[in-house]
Parts: sequence; C-alpha cells; structure tokens
Amino acid sequence: MSRIEALFDKGPLFIAYLVAGDGGMEFSEEAAISLVEGGVDLLEIGMPFSDPVADGPVIQRGVDRSLKGGMTPGKTLELIQKIRSRSDVPIILFTYYNLLLNAGPNFYPAAKNAGVDGFLVVDLPPEEGLDHIKLCETLDLDTVFIISPLTSDERVQEISRISTGFLYYACQKGTTGMRAALPEGFSERVEHIKKNTHLPVAVGFGISNKETAQEVLQSADGFVIGSLFVKAIEDGATPDELRILCEQIDPRKEDATHT
Repeated sequence: MSRIEALFDKGPLFIAYLVAGDGGMEFSEEAAISLVEGGVDLLEIGMPFSDPVADGPVIQRGVDRSLKGGMTPGKTLELIQKIRSRSDVPIILFTYYNLLLNAGPNFYPAAKNAGVDGFLVVDLPPEEGLDHIKLCETLDLDTVFIISPLTSDERVQEISRISTGFLYYACQKGTTGMRAALPEGFSERVEHIKKNTHLPVAVGFGISNKETAQEVLQSADGFVIGSLFVKAIEDGATPDELRILCEQIDPRKEDATHT
C-alpha cells in the first residue's frame, strides 16, 4: 500500500490543485503551504503546459500566467522540493504526457528526489503508458488515472489493475471548472464505481463550494478543488486568504469526529 492509499484509510481527503508558478515561485510555495495549513491533505501540483486540453478557462489562464513567468518542468520540481522541505503532505504531479516525453526518463528519479509521490497524467491512456507505469513502479511512485461518467465497468476494472494511490473521477463531462451543483445521479455513479475498484475514489471537475464537497463525501473518499483556488489567485488572494478559503469550504470542519 502506498503512502497515499494509506492516507485514505484515515478518513476522507481534501485534495487541492495549484498551477506551479502561478504568481511566481515564492508565491506558489507560500500558497501551497497555506492550503496545507487550511486543512488540505494532498496537493496536486500542475506542471504548466502550453495546450492544457483538460482544463477550463480559469486554469488555462493560470497556466498562461505561469508560462509567461518562466516556469518550466525543472522549476516545477524545484518548487516541489521547497514545499517538501516544509511539509510532508503527499504531492501528486498533475501533468500532460508530452512534457514527460520531452523531459525523458531521468525526470522520474528527479521527481522522486524532489518529493513527488506520484503522477496524474491527464492525457495518457493506461495501455499507451506502459513505459510510464514501469518507471513509476521502479521508483515506488503512484500512477493515478482519470475515469469519467462514460467509463464502462470493464474499463474501470482494467484501469484499477494498473493504478495505484486512488482513482480520480472527473464527474463532469468536459473540462475543469466551477459548477454550482453535481450532475444528476452522481451518488449512484460513485457507488457503482466503487463496486468495480479496490482503490479509493476521489472526485474532481466542478467542486467549488462546501455543499458540493459535502455531497461528494457522502459516497466518495475525497474531493478535489482546483479552479476555485486558481481563480482566487487570479483575483489577488494572499496565501493567508487561501488558507481561510480552505477552512470555509471544508465540510469536515463541522464533523467533530474528523481528526
């Protein structure tokens, strides 16, 4: 069992996404630490890519700001190393496969040394990522894959066999972004997914308020928030304001049994 899977055994998780370098290296570091201080259990650090096809307009603008600020894969690992020096929170590197191909296989041990716990490669079908999976297995890095509302039972089972850490359920069709409510039949769909996997299931794409986060936790093992934080950064939020936003949106704060 990986470190991330073990973390899910302690209770439902709050997972947060940030674009590496959005606001600058120093700001990104402070923002990540503030999210952890606000209650986040696991960080997804997005490695900026010029064509982030899975991301909605909010995150695309964050990626654009980061790239214009000079962020690179190497600097992303530098950022993660800085975060790791201040926190032992697990870190998933959220990326696109083109970046990994360009960086080459030596990027994987460098990521491990920087403090990365696993990869979530948004545009990589598992059957086409055997080299990626092998490199991760060799270094004990988790391989997190995304499933969607259209993923069949057989496909969920297939992906589960080669995934580690957790399954990421993108509960909305289309790209990332903030939505006011979850799709119809959400709970039933998550319960059905859980019958076809041994892994924890975390839900993202559209979680942007306490009410939807609470609804997610009625059936899933964790919720992922990204666009809300990236939009707050775009609007000028300070790291301390990000911490407060975490505390306000976390439905587990109302549960006295949560530790």
